[in-house]
Amino acid sequence: MAHILNFLELSPSVNPRIMFFHRLCCWRYNCFDSQISPLALRRHCNSTPTLANTSQSTASSRSQRFAFKNIRIGRMSSCSLWDADQEVEYLREYLQIPSVHPNPDYKPCLEFLERQAATLELPLKVYYPANEENPVVVLTWEGLEPELPSILLNSHMDVVPVFPENWKHPPFAAEMDEEGRIFARGAQDMKSVGMQYLAAIRALKNEGARFKRTIHISFVADEELGGRLGMRPFVNTNDFRDLNVGFGLDEGLASPNEEFPVFYAERAVWRVYFNISGTAGHGSLLLPNTAGEKLNYIVSKMMELRKSQVQRLENDPDLVIGDVTTINLTRVSGGVQSNVVPPLLVVCFDCRLALDVDHVEFEAKLQQWCEEAGGGIELTYEQKQPRVAPTAIDSSNPFWTAFKKATDELEICIRTQIFTGGTDSRYIRQQGIPALGFSPMNHTPVLLHDHDEFIRADTYLKGVDIYKKIIGHIANV
Repeated sequence: MAHILNFLELSPSVNPRIMFFHRLCCWRYNCFDSQISPLALRRHCNSTPTLANTSQSTASSRSQRFAFKNIRIGRMSSCSLWDADQEVEYLREYLQIPSVHPNPDYKPCLEFLERQAATLELPLKVYYPANEENPVVVLTWEGLEPELPSILLNSHMDVVPVFPENWKHPPFAAEMDEEGRIFARGAQDMKSVGMQYLAAIRALKNEGARFKRTIHISFVADEELGGRLGMRPFVNTNDFRDLNVGFGLDEGLASPNEEFPVFYAERAVWRVYFNISGTAGHGSLLLPNTAGEKLNYIVSKMMELRKSQVQRLENDPDLVIGDVTTINLTRVSGGVQSNVVPPLLVVCFDCRLALDVDHVEFEAKLQQWCEEAGGGIELTYEQKQPRVAPTAIDSSNPFWTAFKKATDELEICIRTQIFTGGTDSRYIRQQGIPALGFSPMNHTPVLLHDHDEFIRADTYLKGVDIYKKIIGHIANV
């Protein structure tokens, strides 16, 4: 890098436009919060060809074009900056594996991770807590004091379905445009995070780093369907207990602004079905106690509760969606034919219970409404998660202290939140293990489960640098 920058400073033949870009590079090289990470800029500068004929003024314009033909002021073209970056190539290779629901095939993921383990010289184990089609893959970097509780860096291999006709780029091609945006399902949720773990470990090993605590990097199946065939059964096995996990990191969310959200808890997911029985008969009559009347009462009560939570958000700007209970009507079914009053109607609500909700009281309220509606209503649940204690984000948790110290040293802005959806970290917390959700993707639109999901290559590599610092701190607690 030095020989290029010295040439630019000293050579009288370099025009002001290129000198401006040189000074911009110098500023970016020393500014961690820039769009281009220090790691990426260093790699680019180290790979820039030697300038030819720099002493000849007649060739100066050709030299300028040669050195900077693929660079634009303000942002560098992907063809010169990112295409040859090995970590970016690993990410794109992983994203090209279509481990997509409803029938994900994890064998290519396993083969890819076996190759990664070989390059990292780390042992790899595969567990099958549910069945042979849903593996849990764990790479292990043993610590200097392996008897200490370990660090778990968790991610999932599966991705949600895609509608290719709504994508501008093929969803499993991992194409990269001129701005360095890599388009693929899983670019944010969450194959990128899994690969950032490995890239950070690779960099730390190359630097000769060693840490007190053993680090496990896990890649699990079935997270997108609630972890029922992955992390949920895995945490109850002897294999998981043998990992001796003391702290976990899992996925977070992208952020469209400067902040990095850090998630320390999740709401409990209840998917509640009201199975409503009533008087059946001909559609020409006004029968008493019909399922439709009861349905109307239940829906009204649930929507009143929903409105109260909307008002809480509107009245308190400090609250975010994870701080309140969300209620959404998601399914209605029933009926025989258009002129028959049905004997049964079923309505489903997706409820995400805030941490301040008493579960016993909430269920008692649902039962009360069923009686007030006229009775004959049975409650069933597709999901009914217990309340899980949040991870402490104060000095009582040494892992939080280490995490916070790392982000302070990086001078990045974090904001602690309760996660809006559900991740596998809730199963880790259920075991009494502190866990944080964190995806280092700021200045990035939130596109998980959306069309044209992408991550910028510079954002990805900056995240690798962030994880290097965080891993170094938490693994030495």
